[in-house]
Amino acid sequence: MLVNLSITLGNCTLKNPITIASGTGGYGEELSQYIDIGLPGALFTKGLSLQPRSGNPGARIVETPSGMLNSIGLENVGLEIFLQQKLPFLLQSKATVIPNVAGHSVEENVELCKILSHTEGIAAIELNVSCPNVKEGGIAFGQDIKIFSQLLEKVRNVTDGALIVKLSPNVTDITQFAKAAKNIGANAVSAVNTFVGMKIDIKTGKPYFANTFAGLSGPAIKPIAIRMVYQITESVDIPVIGIGGIFCIEDVLEFLMAGACAVQIGTANLINPDASVQILHQLEEYMESRNINTIHHLIGIAHTKE
Repeated sequence: MLVNLSITLGNCTLKNPITIASGTGGYGEELSQYIDIGLPGALFTKGLSLQPRSGNPGARIVETPSGMLNSIGLENVGLEIFLQQKLPFLLQSKATVIPNVAGHSVEENVELCKILSHTEGIAAIELNVSCPNVKEGGIAFGQDIKIFSQLLEKVRNVTDGALIVKLSPNVTDITQFAKAAKNIGANAVSAVNTFVGMKIDIKTGKPYFANTFAGLSGPAIKPIAIRMVYQITESVDIPVIGIGGIFCIEDVLEFLMAGACAVQIGTANLINPDASVQILHQLEEYMESRNINTIHHLIGIAHTKE
């Protein structure tokens, strides 16, 4: 039995709903040592800035119960090196490429999106308005509805292709941001980014991370992320890409049933680089065993009132 796993985000079609989350698959070359990066529905690249960024100093990752804290600080090679050295490998590998854009200012985000949306081989753009471990930019964009809306309006005006907005969970009502994204013309939203967390070094009595706060990810956040996906899909009718602690097929099914049309595998890649491909095969087997011929028969069924 052939199953249809394809999903559509604006003018972008993904061959399946299992994708690699930004920052956990590098630029594809790193993950390609373990899997065929052309198999997942898409690979979201490390967050890009116009110029190379060295990231945060000091410790960057620490394990937590059922998760991890990261304070990478959006380290990346910059747009020019990405286009010249990283993108060709991704395209040669037949990966569906969705750059994650993480500029420090409105102007930088607009310029990045303008260039990338007119670059051959780019399937869509994910605008990161919600990085909790960068002092400037991320938090303000993701938590202030006025600044959020102004940024999206300017980005939408220069972006021809599919625009995905990565939402922050560190707000009182995430649905307000999803509604604003839809009204301004976003084609989809990713939900959710990491939660703001913190660790204290009990030997020194000081914050463990130089940036003080860090982003919490992993299974610990999954129930909250699923709740937020459910709330968003109750409020808006644009596609939602679910993110947060996905480690197995059961996790994927929960997000799909909550209303997500696709998911991003994140922290799991750091533990099992083969996670996305394994889960993709399990999803195909699950659907075949139940005679489900299209992924759309699973999406949002938790909302059905009987």
